[in-house]
Amino acid sequence: MKFFRDYQPDERRNYITLSTGEYYPDILEDACRLYLPVLETFSQMLKCSESSRALFMNIAQMPNQWMRIQLCRVFRKYVSPETPVEMLKKKSQARKICDDFGEGFRPIHTVQAKFDARPLPDEALCAVLWEYKERGKKGYDLTDKFFDMVQGKFPDLLIWGPRGAGADIQASSIWKDYPNGSRPLDFIISSDDKKIIYAVGLARYDGDRGGAQEDDRTGGYKNCADEVLQYVHSHGLNTKVIFLNDGPGLLLGSMWEDYCRIEERYPDEVKVITLRMIDERLTRDWLTGE
Repeated sequence: MKFFRDYQPDERRNYITLSTGEYYPDILEDACRLYLPVLETFSQMLKCSESSRALFMNIAQMPNQWMRIQLCRVFRKYVSPETPVEMLKKKSQARKICDDFGEGFRPIHTVQAKFDARPLPDEALCAVLWEYKERGKKGYDLTDKFFDMVQGKFPDLLIWGPRGAGADIQASSIWKDYPNGSRPLDFIISSDDKKIIYAVGLARYDGDRGGAQEDDRTGGYKNCADEVLQYVHSHGLNTKVIFLNDGPGLLLGSMWEDYCRIEERYPDEVKVITLRMIDERLTRDWLTGE
């Protein structure tokens, strides 16, 4: 059976599945329609807030989660670009964010002037917000197709996990004595009754990666494989590890070589695959050990 390294550089592009995207400026009409209510709400809150801190506290009280997150993104662009957006999403930390970052908030009168100087809806800002909306979609599409392909190829086995947005499966939820309570998994392949775990894995779509991002991804995979297989070996299990990756980013930098090395550390227990490799590399014999 071919290893990931066996695919020669001149043929690797044939094993990459490209995810289609959306064209600019075609997205602007839909983006403006979706985010106009967000900008109108931000404008109303801006006019009613005596300071930038008060503006953020008002945003934090918005009961609709989707609207609150979008308002936080607009706030970050206009008022506090140094505040991590993930912190802004946490409603319970609003007061702490004001205490930690409030000194750097742009003054409210300046924010008002800058906001009033832009059209409503602001096409540029709507396009930026639209990019947030599409983030992660290619990864969800990849996982969805993988689930369908595995279920079609092995109808008597079960593949489960979040197909789209949703909480990852924690390894400790399938192995109660797993030592790391925060080891996320994207999918699990098991017997139909879930009693035998044949494989666990992660799925990622690499649009374009390099540098520190590239090192972070492959380093995370190495740690995942080491940790899972250490548990598997110590408990006499036969569970394998699958890293599903796809996209043009695989062809950039040292990504392909890095994945080769991860697979070669455990040549019988770890596979790095793309969707187009499933037919020839993901076999029942390897999965089940039968």
